[in-house]
Amino acid sequence: MSDLRFDLTANELGAKLGKRFQSVSMAIMGSTLPKPLMEMLELRASQINGCGYCVDAHAKELAAAGESATRINLVAAWREASVFTGAERAALALAEEGTRLADAHTGVSDETWAEVREHFDDDQIAALVYLVAMINAANRLLVIVRQKGGSYQAGGFAAMANTR
Repeated sequence: MSDLRFDLTANELGAKLGKRFQSVSMAIMGSTLPKPLMEMLELRASQINGCGYCVDAHAKELAAAGESATRINLVAAWREASVFTGAERAALALAEEGTRLADAHTGVSDETWAEVREHFDDDQIAALVYLVAMINAANRLLVIVRQKGGSYQAGGFAAMANTR
């Protein structure tokens, strides 16, 4: 793969759209969902979608927040791990099924939805659904323009939010 194809932030319309995108993300971050859980879901969707930049960023954000290397590494195989709570497992299933829509004719299963309803209130569910949609959109944007992983510094998203 070659270098970055297109810098969305350097384009006037791209930057304008990016600000709107960031506003939705900031509203999600203002929910009562635990930040580490949000980062785990973003990491899992990014792994599935092959977005190197987002995998790099969300793994580093989890590490900076104090998550263990064991939990970060096992996000990729969460179904085969014993280190996640019931709520985390329900949310990871939602993120995974919501990301793999083209792979499953049922989309998000009724079983997964029931598990999510058991662990989260309505506001948190709204945040979860939007979070899954937004990280999938971000993955697609960055994969399309070939934004590479490896250079992200923990706290970068917060810094971007503070400059907008």
